[in-house]
Amino acid sequence: MFGAHPMFRIGGGQGYQIANSLRFRASNSAYIRRTIGASSTSTTVSTWSFWIKRGAFAAARQVIVYNGNTAGTGNTIQLEFTSGSAILAYFNGAGTTGFTTNAVFRDPSAWYHVVLAYDSTQATDSNRAKLYVNGTQITSFSSVTYPALNQAFNAGSGDYQQMMGFGATLNTDGYMANVYFIDGQALTPSSFGQTDATTGVWGPKAYSGTYGTNGFFLEFKDATSTTTIGYDTSGNSNNFTTSGISVTSGVTFDQMTDTPTNNYAVWSPIDKGTVTVSEANMAAVPAADVHAIRATVGLPATGKWYWEIAVSALGYGTGLGIADNASNTTTGPSSAATRTYQFGSWFNSFNGGVVQYGTSQAVTGGTNWTSASQPVANDIIMVAVDMDNGSMWVGKNGTWFNSSGTANPATNTDPRWTGLTGTTWFPYMAGYTTTAVTSRANFGQRAFSYTPPNGFKALNTANLSVPSIKNPSTLMSVATYTGNGSTQSISSLAFQPDLVWIKSRSAATTTNIFDSQRGVQKGIQSTGPNAEYTDANTLTAFNSTGFSLGSDASSRGVNVNTATYVAWTWKESVGAGLDIVLYTGNGGGARNIAHGLGVAPKWMFVRGLDARVWAGWHTDLTSAAYYLDLGTVAAEFVDTTMFDSTSPDASNFRVGSYNNVNAVNYVAYLWSEVAGFSRFGSYVGNAGADGPFVWCGFSPRWIIIKDRTAANLGWRIYDTVRETFNEMGGGLETASAAAENYATSVRAIDVLSNGFKIRVSASGLNGSGTSYVFAAFAEVPFKYARAR
Repeated sequence: MFGAHPMFRIGGGQGYQIANSLRFRASNSAYIRRTIGASSTSTTVSTWSFWIKRGAFAAARQVIVYNGNTAGTGNTIQLEFTSGSAILAYFNGAGTTGFTTNAVFRDPSAWYHVVLAYDSTQATDSNRAKLYVNGTQITSFSSVTYPALNQAFNAGSGDYQQMMGFGATLNTDGYMANVYFIDGQALTPSSFGQTDATTGVWGPKAYSGTYGTNGFFLEFKDATSTTTIGYDTSGNSNNFTTSGISVTSGVTFDQMTDTPTNNYAVWSPIDKGTVTVSEANMAAVPAADVHAIRATVGLPATGKWYWEIAVSALGYGTGLGIADNASNTTTGPSSAATRTYQFGSWFNSFNGGVVQYGTSQAVTGGTNWTSASQPVANDIIMVAVDMDNGSMWVGKNGTWFNSSGTANPATNTDPRWTGLTGTTWFPYMAGYTTTAVTSRANFGQRAFSYTPPNGFKALNTANLSVPSIKNPSTLMSVATYTGNGSTQSISSLAFQPDLVWIKSRSAATTTNIFDSQRGVQKGIQSTGPNAEYTDANTLTAFNSTGFSLGSDASSRGVNVNTATYVAWTWKESVGAGLDIVLYTGNGGGARNIAHGLGVAPKWMFVRGLDARVWAGWHTDLTSAAYYLDLGTVAAEFVDTTMFDSTSPDASNFRVGSYNNVNAVNYVAYLWSEVAGFSRFGSYVGNAGADGPFVWCGFSPRWIIIKDRTAANLGWRIYDTVRETFNEMGGGLETASAAAENYATSVRAIDVLSNGFKIRVSASGLNGSGTSYVFAAFAEVPFKYARAR
C-alpha cells in the first residue's frame, strides 16, 4: 500500500501540523460518543473547538457536536448544520433557546474552523454563547434566543454524554480534526488558531491551556483499532467509543490525511449533474444517463498527478477520466455531437474498449477492455496525468493500458492521450447508464492501492506550487468608507493603488474611475459616453496605503456627506497582471499599441477620453470582432472598428479606427491571468437555484459578471468586503447608478474556497443556455484557502 504525502503548514512554513482527520460517513451512521459519570469542572462554562470539512449536504439537519442527556430532553449544547446549511446552535432539549446563522456554509472543498464558547454566568445575554467561524465571530442571525442566566447543560448528571456526528437519523457527513472540549473556560479562537503573517489566512495552532475535568483533545491519530482511534490525547483519558467507523484498509478506511493543513480533492457535490455523493464526497453514483461530476481540485498547469477509483462495476458507457470546467455535467460524453466541452477523456465499456469524446484525436489498438475483462466490483482503476508533457494513462489493478506493452507514465512512454494543454482539467466521472455504479475516489487521503509512477503526486494542497502572490490583498483590495463632505484619506490598503473605482453604495451615482497614469483629479464615469472630467474635489492623491479625497461638492459622488462608498483598487505591475496604457490616436486606421505584460491579456477596456463608449474585450467573447460596452446593459456587438477583429498578443493589443481617432487621447486597462490571483472566463446558465459552479483556483474577493448574449444586467460587481457571508448579494452595476440591494430575493452567489457558485435563477446571471463572461480577483489562493 502506498501512503499519502507529507503535511505542510497553511502559511507555507514548518509550523503546526495536523496529521489526521476522522471521516464520518452518514451512510454508515457514523458517530463517536462518551458517557460521563464524573462531575464537571463547570456546568455553565465550556468551549468546543474543531475543524470540519463538509461532505454530502442533506435534506435533514446534520448534528455536529452534542452535550446533554441521552434523551436529549434537558439543557444541552448542540451544534448542527440545518437543511439549508446554516449553523444552528441550541441550548435546551426543546430547541427553543439558541440561534441560527444568516450565513450558510456549503463549501465542500476546504475546511472550516468552528468555536462555540458557552458562559451562562455572563450578565449580558449575548455574551453567554459566542460562535466563531475561521476566527471571526458570527453576529448575524435569522433567529436568536440566548441561554438563561446560569443555565447548565447537564454536565455531571448520571446520563450525561458527549457526541460527534450523530443525532438519530441526523448524521453529519464529512471530516473532523483537532476536536477540543474545554471544561470550565469560555475561550476565543486565538487559543486554537492564528492568522498567518504571510498569507493572512486563519490556521491552527497548538492549544497550551488546561482542559478541566471533562475536557479532551481528539487527534484521531491511532488507527490500530476502532477503540484507539477515539483516544483522548489531552492527558485526561476521556476516550470516545465509535460506531460506524472503520479502520480496515480499503475504501471503508476512515482515518484520513485530509486535514486543515493539507486539503485533498474529493468529488464535488456542487459541481455535478444528477449524481448522488456520499461517504464524505469520496463516493459518487450517477442516477441518470449522461450525468457527471467533477472533483474539487483542478490539475495545475504543471506537475504529474495520480489518483485511483474503486468501482462497484462498470456499466454501459460509464466514464472515468478528466474534463474541463466548461464541460456539461448533464449531457455528458454520450456522443461527440452532444459535447459542450473542449475535451473529454474517457475509458469505459462502451463497445468493449477505451473511447473518448470531445476531440478528433483517436485512441486505437492496445489492451482495451473486452467483455471478459470489464472491471468488476472492487477493481481499482488508476489514472495518471502528466501536465508537463500533456499526457494521460489509465489502467486497472496495477497494469497500465497501452498499445505496445511498454506504457510507463514515469518516462512518458506510450500515453493513451496526448495534447492535454491549454486548460484546467479536473478528475471526472460520468455515467451513460441505467445501472447504479459507485465510483469511490482516492486522491491520496488514504493509502493508495498501487504505488504511483515515479514523480507522480497526490492531488492535495501540499503538492500545489507556491503561488507567485501569496497574499492578494497586497495588489488588489476593496475599501469601504463613509463620505464626510470635506476631505479624508482612505488608508486601509496594503499598497499604493494605481487604479481606483469608486461607487456609492447608498445613493444613485455612477462609478467613478481614477488611475495613476492620467493623474489625480481626473475621473471617468462608467456610464457613458461621458468625457473625462477634472475635479479638484474628487480623488486628490494616491497614497502608500490608499488614497485621499476632496470635498466632492459636485454630484459626481465620491465623498458626499453621510453617503456610504466602496472603492475597488488595483496595483499596476506585471506580477499582478495589470497594465495601464495611455496613447493618442493618429487617424491612420487600425494599429498596434504596445503593452508591458509579457503575455497576452485576457480582459481589457479601451476608452477615448472624449465622449466615447467603453470598448471592452474579453477572451471568451464570440470572437475578436465583438466587444462589450462597460457603460450599457447591451449584449456583445460586432464592430471591427474597435479591435480590428484581432485578439491581443504578448506584446501588443490592436485597435481599429474607432479607437484611433486623430488627436484623441485614450486610456486602456489590460489584465493578464495570474494563477491563484486572477481568472477570466465564462459559464453557461441553467436557470436554476442550483446554478453553475465556476472554478477560479482561489477564493474570490471581487467578481464582475456580464451576460454577453442579451441585454440583461450590465457588468455586475460583487465583493466579499461589503457582504461577508454567503449567500452573497449587494451587486452593483457599472451601467447603472443604482445603489446596492441586499434583499433576499437578489442574493445570487456563494463565494467558495476554489471559485463561486451561482445560486439564483434570474436571467441576468443564470438564464437557461445563456453565456456569461466574468473576471475574478482573489482573496486567498486555493492552496491556503478556508471554506467560506
